[in-house]
Amino acid sequence: MGYYGFYEYVSVSEKRERAKKALEKLKKKRPDIEPIIIEGKTIASKWWGKAWNKNLESYADYSNRIGRGRSYVKNGAVLDLKIKEGMAEAIVNGSGSKPYSVEIKIDELKVDKWKSITEACKHRIDTMETLLLGKFPREFDEFFSDSKYGLFPSPKEIHFNCSCPDSARMCKHVAATLYGIGARLDSEPSLFFKLRNIDFEELLKKSMEEKMQSMLKNSDKKSNRVIDDGDVFDLFGV
Repeated sequence: MGYYGFYEYVSVSEKRERAKKALEKLKKKRPDIEPIIIEGKTIASKWWGKAWNKNLESYADYSNRIGRGRSYVKNGAVLDLKIKEGMAEAIVNGSGSKPYSVEIKIDELKVDKWKSITEACKHRIDTMETLLLGKFPREFDEFFSDSKYGLFPSPKEIHFNCSCPDSARMCKHVAATLYGIGARLDSEPSLFFKLRNIDFEELLKKSMEEKMQSMLKNSDKKSNRVIDDGDVFDLFGV
């Protein structure tokens, strides 16, 4: 704290150096930590990471708060981020002497939304690679990202808590963690489905099975049985 109760100015290079030292210190206690390291100027460059961040930035509820975490995550402040079923836990370096603990919980995707999405995906998504790389028809880009009917959570479905003394509804450390999730999804997009408690293999199986039945029908072959999961995934190279 500087004069008159205001925080003293800290340059970007100094913030990065502080975060680096905090990370080295934390690694001694927790060798399994998974920090968010941003290479270059872009937090996320692939579909799932970009779509996650775009979704956060689209809500008026977050517009004045989410940006506060952008510089934090870019400067290496997210020292550890673990994504689990329905939640994310992070350790974020801040202005205090010790890093802060952040917990973010995401509501499970509603059943009616999931049904409409699986129905829309019939015949359209062929492989796990197609899904995870975001290489699907353009209309799915909009459909998956739709704030009302899509896969991404609304502010009401995101619940968070931070150990810092900041009284703001969304502090910088929570905002940095949310951006950190976007960065992590760039390298591990399957974690999105874990975060929302979605069985993405069910989505693929639904699409593949319908496509296989259509192929059998078009070749004048009939099948009255449900194709086993292993058979479906083997047929389409998953």
